Amino acid sequence: MAEAMVAGEVWLVGAGPGDPDLLTRKAEGLLKQASVVFYDALVGPGVLELIPAQVRRVPVGKRSGRHSKDQGSINDLLVAAARAGERVVRLKGGDPSVFGRSMEEVAALAAAGIATRICPGITAASAAAASAGISLSLRGLARRVQFVTAHVQAGAPLAVDWPALADPGCTTAIYMGRAAAGEISRQLIAAGLDSKTPVLLACDISLPGEQLLRTRLDLLPLAARSMAAGKPMLILVGEAVAGGAIRESAPAAGRAAALRAW
Repeated sequence: MAEAMVAGEVWLVGAGPGDPDLLTRKAEGLLKQASVVFYDALVGPGVLELIPAQVRRVPVGKRSGRHSKDQGSINDLLVAAARAGERVVRLKGGDPSVFGRSMEEVAALAAAGIATRICPGITAASAAAASAGISLSLRGLARRVQFVTAHVQAGAPLAVDWPALADPGCTTAIYMGRAAAGEISRQLIAAGLDSKTPVLLACDISLPGEQLLRTRLDLLPLAARSMAAGKPMLILVGEAVAGGAIRESAPAAGRAAALRAW
């Protein structure tokens, strides 16, 4: 039985990578009970179709360079809806607690005296690994997994600990990595990671138009340019991503250029 929503309470709900079949049963139950859903641009259309017709839908998507609402405005909308006694769902792509800025919203709601709860979702790195038939960790090759975001404010440097990311015994999942692909390649190689380290690129993860492309670290910028433009891209780096059996879904020209190096 789905957990009952309380009027005036806000649930931060993970929508997963896009495929509605990957939504948790709890998340689906919360969507059916909500009176209003504030949703991100990364939420898959199939997930949105699960929201009942009588539920008010409010798009608050933020994509690089195209923000429909700033974070402060989103916080204000959530507070206003909760204070009005609505059953509020804040629907976020992937998992709310993985680069979802969930704590900013929790803090704003708490300051207004509003209770919040979190329903997790499948994050993009896990979904991409499943589609590619690989494991993010692998005995003897990848003893740990690290997540990092390449999305920064306009004009700001990509300030990360490159030596830490260049650990050859780790799988690194880089979210929103398209624009920084060249810098990621250069910096990781400069920090000591082998230029032939396997890389997997993923766009539209779990959706019908999903693209998965294998390449290697020194060819990452070329491979990134071959992926569909304008879509968020996940980059997986490490020896563990070399296995598996992916579907042939990337554009043929880009796939051939990136794979010739193997």
